[in-house]
Amino acid sequence: MTKPALRSGSQRRAREGARAMLCALVSACALTCAPGAAHAEVAAADPIDASMRTCLARADMSSTLGQVQCMDTARLAWQTSMDQSLQKLLTSLPDAQRNKWEESQKRWKAWREADGKLLAAVLATTSGTSYQLAGADMQLQPVRDRALVLRATAANAGKQDPKTRPRACSFDAQCEHAMFDLNRYYRRLHAKLPAHSRAMLARAQRAWTAYRDATVPLMDARSQVDIIGARVAMLKRMGDTAGND
Repeated sequence: MTKPALRSGSQRRAREGARAMLCALVSACALTCAPGAAHAEVAAADPIDASMRTCLARADMSSTLGQVQCMDTARLAWQTSMDQSLQKLLTSLPDAQRNKWEESQKRWKAWREADGKLLAAVLATTSGTSYQLAGADMQLQPVRDRALVLRATAANAGKQDPKTRPRACSFDAQCEHAMFDLNRYYRRLHAKLPAHSRAMLARAQRAWTAYRDATVPLMDARSQVDIIGARVAMLKRMGDTAGND
């Protein structure tokens, strides 16, 4: 009769360890995953982040389902924030710029749809509740990043110095280095995925490239590196997750 109790205690400790790891990950992402250091410093105290951390710490939300629910609630809140910032931005721009931002958002949505299918394929190669939590966080972070970009852009509409526009990646050492890492982690994830899922990776990467190409001309040089860096981080996390149990 003692063995089930031992197993239960072991499972409970595993869940608690997964939650502790997740809370550390969420705190780290609040400071490092957002596009741009200045954006991240502001976002670290954002009410959406604070509310999510409070939710994650609640005893009645300590199950895997509860923790995922906390992150899904935060993701929806960031989605609302993103939509509001986009509308604010669009109303402040002339037609030509408005059309470009609408195209950027269209490409972003197409990428997120393709990446959602890729993430599902990655998670299908895993077992264990910690990967459900990691999957929820990987769905959350791109929405948070986009919301922060649109919020900052809407707040500074018309104030950007043309001299800060990004150059071709071949003329930017940081950009070149980020692209090198992107290709490396892409190949790593490709090798870890089952053969039937590799087409999803290719489609998701093409969708991301279309989003990047529609968005980078609207941003500054730092944001170009941030967009690529966020993709590098996502591909690395997917590669670290694929095939684990």
